Amino acid sequence: MRPATVDDIPAVETMILARSTWLEDRGLPSWRENAAELARQAENPDGDVWVLADQDNGKIIGCTTVQETTPPWGWTEDELNEPAHYLYTSVTDPAHREKKPGTVMGLWAVDRAAQEGKTWVRRGCNFPGLVTYNKTQGFALLHEVQRTNTKVYLMGRRAELIADLEERFSAL
Repeated sequence: MRPATVDDIPAVETMILARSTWLEDRGLPSWRENAAELARQAENPDGDVWVLADQDNGKIIGCTTVQETTPPWGWTEDELNEPAHYLYTSVTDPAHREKKPGTVMGLWAVDRAAQEGKTWVRRGCNFPGLVTYNKTQGFALLHEVQRTNTKVYLMGRRAELIADLEERFSAL
């Protein structure tokens, strides 16, 4: 994992479009109409967009955004006062899915948060299938919030060091 740069924009967009095709082939909503905008976030000067790049050839196989601030809606005041990282816009190349790059990115975020003294890693998603998937990474569903026309599922996992993280990266 490394911070994204402006040079990553084309590869990130290509990866998002590949995931969009995979989703659409299964009758699921995709990011296709927002792919270019999402990819442009790689040039964010705050450095909160990270990419998962193949160690051998540098090919981008995943990206996620890690923020220091949890969105204020849906969380209790006590939760908002806890030190946490908030993940969103996590996308992986479906060509690598058998190696579980999304799981590795999620565990990397949990480990990184622990190293930085955070208590939690939080994330939100819009689909029950993603809730199920995020649970496989140890995240728990904490709140369901209706936002205008969308239900958002708010999830969290306590930050902790992940002992086998390097082995998981090597397996990618």
